[in-house]
Amino acid sequence: MDLKEIRRSIDATDYEIVKLLNRRMEYALRLKRLKSSVAEPGREEEVIDHVRSYSFNVVEADFAEHLYREIMAESRRVQEKGLRLIGFQGEHGAYSEVAAHSYGPAFAAIPCASFHEVFKEVESGQLDFGIVPVENSIEGAVNEVNDLLVETPLKIAGEITIPIHHSLLALPEQDYRDLRTVYSHPQALGQCRRFILRHKLEARPYYDTAGAAVMLREQKPAATAVIANKLCADLYHLEVLKENIEDNDSNRTRFVVLSKQSIAEGGDKSSVIFSVTHRPGGLFSVLKVLSDASINMTRIESRPLRNDPGTYAFFVDIEGSDKDEKIAQALEAIEKTAASYKFLGCYKGQAAH
Repeated sequence: MDLKEIRRSIDATDYEIVKLLNRRMEYALRLKRLKSSVAEPGREEEVIDHVRSYSFNVVEADFAEHLYREIMAESRRVQEKGLRLIGFQGEHGAYSEVAAHSYGPAFAAIPCASFHEVFKEVESGQLDFGIVPVENSIEGAVNEVNDLLVETPLKIAGEITIPIHHSLLALPEQDYRDLRTVYSHPQALGQCRRFILRHKLEARPYYDTAGAAVMLREQKPAATAVIANKLCADLYHLEVLKENIEDNDSNRTRFVVLSKQSIAEGGDKSSVIFSVTHRPGGLFSVLKVLSDASINMTRIESRPLRNDPGTYAFFVDIEGSDKDEKIAQALEAIEKTAASYKFLGCYKGQAAH
């Protein structure tokens, strides 16, 4: 190895060390939910014994112990801050994480492997909140999230809509003229369809936009780029080849904030899910309730119920608080008219940033 290769390897190792330190702190925050005290001397000495036994070659046991006592001290400091945890699907740099910080800058954003994990960890109390995308202005509804909203008891505690601007990212050493393949989340690939076709790239779906950036950074596949948030270039030491490659510059995604309970302070927007009986005018009879009460409906989506083929769930957002008598009466009438009904919550509507 020459000097340049060794330095590149050192940079890659430093990246892995900091990435793992960050992950350890995230585990420490989640661990706090499962124990009564931040300080656990017995457990800390057990960790130190393990660390000393892991030391080999040029890493002396005393150095490893000193380093880990500092790491554990930092873990205690982070735990004592009492941060509220909000889960998002994907890796750091995902648009969901951007939405989380836009919604609550003081939250600690915790990455989850899947939407299902976000819902599960909020329901179990491991996370205070979750944030998930429900609809994009170009690609429409996020079906998996809508299915989970039907199937779980979680409430909507808030919302945030953010602009989505995609960038084409590649390894610094990659010649853009040699690119053949691009990875990203299926929604992002759909939002950049014209750009991908114009540049004759093969689109390959990945579970997350930021996850694709991590994969590119770590696996270094040849002739490959990713579509992701520009922030990922800084996080994963990639090069921005082209910014704002989405097909529509008004591309936006609406995210909702999940909670185990409805928020006490209420809001000015309400969401419900309902299904109707198989008869003529079934849906009309429900929507007529809103029309007769002069209640503005801001969204309606339908989704087949996975556990009841042939039956559809309707997702409806309306302007107004369930504490308002007119809204409360309309929701009560819908519950009586519908075959099934679920009140998702009342929260403060939030305009796009």
